Amino acid sequence: MAKILVVDDDELIRELLADAVSRRGHTALCTGTLAEARRILAREEPDLVYMDVRLPDGSGINALEEIRAGKSAPEVIIITGQGDPDGAELALRCGAWDYIEKPTSVDRMVLPLLRALAFRDEKRRRRSPTLAAGSGIVGTSPKMAACLARAAMAAASRVDVFISGETGTGKEVFAQAIHQSGPRAANRFVVVDCTTLPGNLAESELFGHERGSFTGADRRQTGLIAQADGGTLFLDEVGELPLPLQVKFLRVLQERRFRPLGGETEIKSDFRLVAATNRDLSAMVRRGEFREDLLYRLRAFRIELPPLRQREGDIQALVEAHLAKAAERFGGTVREASPEFLEMLATHDWPGNVRELLQTVDMSLVSAHDDPVLLPQHLPLDLRVRLMRRSVTDRAEAGQGQAADQADGQLAEFRPWREHRAQLLDKAEYAYFSALLQQVDGDAAQAARLSGLKSARLYELLAKHGLLKASRRKTRIPVIPE
Repeated sequence: MAKILVVDDDELIRELLADAVSRRGHTALCTGTLAEARRILAREEPDLVYMDVRLPDGSGINALEEIRAGKSAPEVIIITGQGDPDGAELALRCGAWDYIEKPTSVDRMVLPLLRALAFRDEKRRRRSPTLAAGSGIVGTSPKMAACLARAAMAAASRVDVFISGETGTGKEVFAQAIHQSGPRAANRFVVVDCTTLPGNLAESELFGHERGSFTGADRRQTGLIAQADGGTLFLDEVGELPLPLQVKFLRVLQERRFRPLGGETEIKSDFRLVAATNRDLSAMVRRGEFREDLLYRLRAFRIELPPLRQREGDIQALVEAHLAKAAERFGGTVREASPEFLEMLATHDWPGNVRELLQTVDMSLVSAHDDPVLLPQHLPLDLRVRLMRRSVTDRAEAGQGQAADQADGQLAEFRPWREHRAQLLDKAEYAYFSALLQQVDGDAAQAARLSGLKSARLYELLAKHGLLKASRRKTRIPVIPE
């Protein structure tokens, strides 16, 4: 018997699903808000969640990764009365089992439940793959948990892997963890930095060459592809691979065979490819800078690493792990990061991601010298100045906003026209949507039709002006006999 949580603000839908779930021998738990859903998830640890997209206190899709990363890691089926292709794509990318548009039949809603529970039972019988101990990856945020799960799946298979993410997010660390956790761990991990491949010698670097194959080739050289035989070939920043080489490398991926420069016979190399990039390869394809067929081959199994600013709660864990490594590497006791130090780190957006964070911690250790506790004063001066300027600016803008409200729209001082226009537009928007919701008795679906706005945009504007509580959903599902 499984526990099924139904999260929908429509009472009729909750009743229909609860009845269908109970008649199949499972326990149904119901709520109409995200806040209550979180409490039930922590207390009951359900096996599957039916989740509406638009709830009175937030978005079901935005909470999807958090729910999937919970202790019971429930499967999630999204149900929505406002179908949206972008929302469907986002739901699947965030790990949803299925995406169902209302109204529909009870059978249509229950069928994915049965399949998801069967899949879950089979998964429990199997031992879930994990990364090897000491992988060096730190983080428990929902987005990182999803990436770690995919990396473990990749390590347990023979599939080629494509890792994307901003500079400094840890693409090479993930590549090494996949290699060390898989059956090729005893063999070589060969790194190819595509940004440093020498233009006229790039082919020789990858494929190798025979003696005398070109001017200066005074000895035979084994290429990086051959060196990766039996192990892993890591192509870092694959977007920088020269176009002429892309054609030849595509054939290597297809055949796992190649011919060194000046060679007469082909060489076989049984390698697993892990490619990484911080660039948008799809955009490069449209510009003619990257081959589309090669991109399809690279994207066999994709892991998209989140930037540090989206990894809620991971900064403290990263700092503490780095301080422990520093103590082990250089000797001495483990330094402690003060709450104020961590708080300042959390306010920065970290464009350089984890790499920038760890470099900042190292600089703080140098500044702290023998002090046992890291304080904000130990941070690099330029970072402290940037954070202080942002803090002062934010407080000033907040004060200006309060002064503008007190003036009730009257210009005590001549402000820039754009600021004045934005304030008047906000007031007009609030008045319009307040009147609209009153006209339709809070029915969000009817409000979207009358306003001519897409439901997602309407929801965004209502949230902007604090009017979500005044709206309600009137979706009804016709009961179709099973």
